[in-house]
Amino acid sequence: MKNVDLKKFKSCYFIGIGGIGMSALARYFKLIGFNVAGYDKTETSLTKELVKEGISIHYDDNGSNIELAFTNPESCLVIVTPAIPSTLNELNFFKENHFILFKRAEVLGIITQNSLGLCVAGTHGKTTTSTMLAHILTVDELKCNAFLGGISSNYNTNFISSETSNYSVIEADEFDRSFLKLSPHAAIITSIDPDHLDIYGDKSSFLDGFKAFADLIQKDGVLILKNGIDLPVNCKSITYSLEGRGDVVGTNVRIINGYQELDIHFEKFIWKNVQIGIPGLHNAENAIACVALCNYLGISEEVIRLGLASFKGVKRRFEVHYRSQSKYYIDDYAHHPTEIKAFVESLRFLFPEMKILVIFQPHLFTRTRDFIDEFSTELSKVDELILLPIYPARELPIEGINSELLLQKVTLQKKSLMSPEEALHYVSSIDDVVIATIGAGDIDKLIDPIIFTLNSTNNA
Repeated sequence: MKNVDLKKFKSCYFIGIGGIGMSALARYFKLIGFNVAGYDKTETSLTKELVKEGISIHYDDNGSNIELAFTNPESCLVIVTPAIPSTLNELNFFKENHFILFKRAEVLGIITQNSLGLCVAGTHGKTTTSTMLAHILTVDELKCNAFLGGISSNYNTNFISSETSNYSVIEADEFDRSFLKLSPHAAIITSIDPDHLDIYGDKSSFLDGFKAFADLIQKDGVLILKNGIDLPVNCKSITYSLEGRGDVVGTNVRIINGYQELDIHFEKFIWKNVQIGIPGLHNAENAIACVALCNYLGISEEVIRLGLASFKGVKRRFEVHYRSQSKYYIDDYAHHPTEIKAFVESLRFLFPEMKILVIFQPHLFTRTRDFIDEFSTELSKVDELILLPIYPARELPIEGINSELLLQKVTLQKKSLMSPEEALHYVSSIDDVVIATIGAGDIDKLIDPIIFTLNSTNNA
């Protein structure tokens, strides 16, 4: 970790400012009085919002033609996303002129060193769980600064701010071992299903990463751990589960007047009829983790209940976009077999009598290769499947690894490979169905067209 006092800088330049994690940091530095600007490859709705907030952004590689306010290495901090190629001229300008360059995780590490960091880690569920946790803290007088991996539907942002709170909520990302830069006071670990094997190499090394993360928690802090995860800890630990064992356990999940409720059992008492503002069995489990930590922090039952009931979720996490008597449309970020399993189980729980059509865009050639059997097993549990081509993200193609291979392994009768345009046309022709788009690539570009198509069909 670089030993740098952030207070000595007056400006902050972001290379890759449009990323969900980078943009949250950009908003933070803007809030605390920094002059903020940055570069990204393409304009998005998120970068447009940043510009509205007074942050200067451009989309051409300007090389050494950087704005004057960001050309002094003594006063300008540079934050870089790992996704940026080493050939970018702007990046090389800062390197050649001896600017201090940080990765996003390193800056978050400094923030957790200077606050009470509440870090949410796990292969699945960390975005919703961290956003739910931040919302409860914001409802409470404790408040927080929260750096989120998604857009909160309550606040329409990925950065929740407080100028008075000493708590920081951090989504602790295991990708590239970024979470090992943090200094957690407390943490939640939701799951440790292997992922990112292109980074870690094998499942054993992936598990070692989480062991190292758990070891970072301060001795006087706490780890909230999903029951069944075996990790050595050097601090207090509290286990949780849904319909299982643990120190905090949720039971009797049901839908009452359209809302999800459950009972939460502690060692010596029970909270009955706890309402959660969003559906999904996996979200009920995420809520239990938040309850365990918030109760440990001393937040009252009344405030926790209010926070859970008023939580509206995260964009692209079990987000309901359309509903009629014969059709529902839901979008989700699920891109790992375990996430798909939880998502489909929640759909079956909510819509037991309806046909489920899933449109899935695989994310990364390596992930598809490493988990192709697991993907095929979970995708075979829906009623109909449409596969889109693999979204490559940072990767080059791998020979023989494609959506056609995955489709062959899926055991459904009703399955097909389509382009996004073909899938859009198809959904307009069917009824009595729950339509779900899932994936972590650019499948979100289909959301608005599908909503428009469904509304047009319904009004025809």
